[in-house]
Amino acid sequence: MSDDVEAAFSEVGTVDAALRVASAVLASAGVPTPGVDAELLLAHVTGTGRGVVRARAVTGSALLPGHKEALVASVVRRASREPLQHITGTAGFRSLELHVGPGVFVPRPETEGVAQLAIDALRAAPEAEPIAVDLGTGSGALALALATEVPRSRVVAVEVSPDAAAWTRRNIDAVAATNVRLVQGDMATVAEQLPELAGVVAVVVSNPPYIPVGMVPRDPEVRLHDPATALYGGEDGLDLVRALSLTAQALLRPGGALVIEHGELQGAAIRDLLRADGWRAPATQADLTGRDRSTTAVR
Repeated sequence: MSDDVEAAFSEVGTVDAALRVASAVLASAGVPTPGVDAELLLAHVTGTGRGVVRARAVTGSALLPGHKEALVASVVRRASREPLQHITGTAGFRSLELHVGPGVFVPRPETEGVAQLAIDALRAAPEAEPIAVDLGTGSGALALALATEVPRSRVVAVEVSPDAAAWTRRNIDAVAATNVRLVQGDMATVAEQLPELAGVVAVVVSNPPYIPVGMVPRDPEVRLHDPATALYGGEDGLDLVRALSLTAQALLRPGGALVIEHGELQGAAIRDLLRADGWRAPATQADLTGRDRSTTAVR
């Protein structure tokens, strides 16, 4: 593939030509948004923003040889369906720019709505310094969104994978979120690690692994690059949801809120599970595409 991409770029000398060729290569590889990815890759290799790339394309600006070489290498990687975020090293999440790469789940735009539910609940908490816990934090996306958008809060980010926890720590340090504490632990047993939080937490939020083991994701970016521990949740996808339900009950104070992200067909099963565990007012919310995305409940 590398030779073919290099050949396609052989006559490229301007930004607009580079974008056309990169977009065509990515489209032929089945990349869902080839034009957008081409712009973002060129912005990455030139150390600029997407708007600057577009402006240079309009004016027919020349593409420096070093930038062309770096773009070709990046396009080869993206055409192999390596995630864009692994190539650029970052993923946007709400107002944050998070470091991501192999070993950690790349945060998705749909999780931003889940974050909003947890942020709203945390803002409504009457405590001077309400406590939130993010179970299975991964990159730290949810934990850091809560910590930065509700700065009076104290947030505990829990992650079982050492590889993912390294990314969490990097992002906490990069954001300088002094109100976030990272705990390496299993969401099924972490309440035992944190006895000081029993019955005092205002919000528990989680984007747990929820894909049934028999449902392998279609997209190569997910199937080949996201860690399996962040994807699969047992035969019905709800093993970790069962665990976090019990953990959240141990952590939350009366009236505390639980927010769970899940697959679009799992809302009813999760509501039933939560009712059986004694939760109040379980309710499922749709994302911006109209798909069921999250379920909330009250302790």
